[in-house]
This record gives sequence, structure tokens and C-alpha cells, in this order.
Amino acid sequence: MALAFGPPRSRKRLSLAPMIDVVFLLLVFFMLASQSGRDHGVPLAVAGAGAAYQGPPRLVQVTAEGLRLNGTPVAADALAERLAPLTRAMSDTVILQPDASASLQHLMDAAGLLTEAGFTGLVVME
Repeated sequence: MALAFGPPRSRKRLSLAPMIDVVFLLLVFFMLASQSGRDHGVPLAVAGAGAAYQGPPRLVQVTAEGLRLNGTPVAADALAERLAPLTRAMSDTVILQPDASASLQHLMDAAGLLTEAGFTGLVVME
């Protein structure tokens, strides 16, 4: 025997509109967030994909303390200027070698400096 204390209530239907709005907002957010880093990409050559190495040595060592060009310390703002006489074309191979103390950010900063200066033949060596 069921007890009734008042008039029966009608069931309310849940609206899915707020949930759909939230889902679309999240979709738009993640689509925009995934596109934000693509404009800062630095193209690197894959091993064996470039031409044979020619010319004087162009080894840029990346350390936590700074940059070294062919073993000589060089300031970051002077790297492109010191590297220019060692290349015939901006597409000549430039080897970037990070040491154990360098972070990925140090390597990307060095690659960004060279890319902004117009060097396109960057190769990363372990």
C-alpha cells in the first residue's frame, strides 16, 4: 500500500543543451590549443637525408653555460655573424651538438637563432 502525501509530481526532463554547450566549448578549446605551437617549428634534417658535408667545420656546441662554435665560446647574438664566413650558402650544413648539461630549451633557442638568421641546413648530433 503506497502512501501519497500530495498530488503526484510530474517527472522533469533533463535538458541536454548545457552539456552539449560544454562539450563544444571543450572541443573548440582543444582544437585551438593544439594549433598554438605549430608556428614555432624548426625544421631539422633527418640523418642521411642531406648532402655530403663540405667546407670548414661548423659545429655549434650547446651547453647550459652558453654556445661554442668549433670549440670557441661565442655569444648567442654573435653566433650567426661568426658562422657566416664558414658557409658558402645559407643551406650549408650546420651541426648542433647539445651536451649533457644542456636542456632541450637551450637547443631550441640555438636552433631558433640560426633559423632566424636564415640558416636552413641544421642537423642535430648526439
